[in-house]
Amino acid sequence: MSARPGAAFDAFLEATAPAAAERRDWAPEDGALPALYLSHGAPPLFDEAAWMGELFAWAQGLPRPKGILIVSAHWEAAPLMISSPAAGTPLVYDFGGFPERYFQMRYETPDATAMARRVAAAMPDSEPLHQHASRGLDHGAWVPLKVMYPDADVPVLQMSIPTHDPDRLMAIGARLRPLREEGYLVVGSGFMTHGLPFLDFRRPENVPGWSAEFDDWAADALARGDIEELARYRSEAPGMPYAHPTVDHYVPLFVTYGAASEQEQAAATVIDGYWMGLSKRSFQLN
Repeated sequence: MSARPGAAFDAFLEATAPAAAERRDWAPEDGALPALYLSHGAPPLFDEAAWMGELFAWAQGLPRPKGILIVSAHWEAAPLMISSPAAGTPLVYDFGGFPERYFQMRYETPDATAMARRVAAAMPDSEPLHQHASRGLDHGAWVPLKVMYPDADVPVLQMSIPTHDPDRLMAIGARLRPLREEGYLVVGSGFMTHGLPFLDFRRPENVPGWSAEFDDWAADALARGDIEELARYRSEAPGMPYAHPTVDHYVPLFVTYGAASEQEQAAATVIDGYWMGLSKRSFQLN
């Protein structure tokens, strides 16, 4: 990690710019894009060369989507809402204590009005979708996407989390499933463990037992496609409540599972390991 904030990101951009520019657009013959759950990190992600490389390689393995709908742990709001679809939507710098460099970053994505109409049309009358005219992209959206799609050449919408109920979140995800077949990428953005109050920041290499135990439990359930086990996390998962003193970073995975072609399928883990003791486990579903 460099002493200059974002130095690893600058080197990353220089190294990956040609490959990012050569991506091909999604076409109908590609079939449905996968549904993703990613551990999104925070601004220090821009100092982690290996992690950025993993996220970029993930995006490189997919055709460039028509648009990205991302459900971030950092926007809990009911009724269900989507962010402003305007081009160059401002970012939400919903963090503190980091170098000024991260508050100056931009991610000016294209107009997402057509995607906003499509998402609204997918929702039932019982789950009306409200357009938040001024809401931008928070760091659970723009931080990982700035690495995965550094050219900001894909329209992006963020959707709020209106509930923690797994069944309702899966039902919302199921409504989004057809969008995958139309070339849209559906992403749940959280962190597989997120016990920030219980970390020892003086020992960033230390992985707390509660984090490792929860991650092992989740990895096993994901490998078996056991959505019922995943939904019983409050009572069944070891490491609780330390792994998730609040559950906002865990529950986006239920939107991901709801958007999958089959809800009881084994997840393909794309990224694992730990950052500051937190599990980076990220996966995709067909």
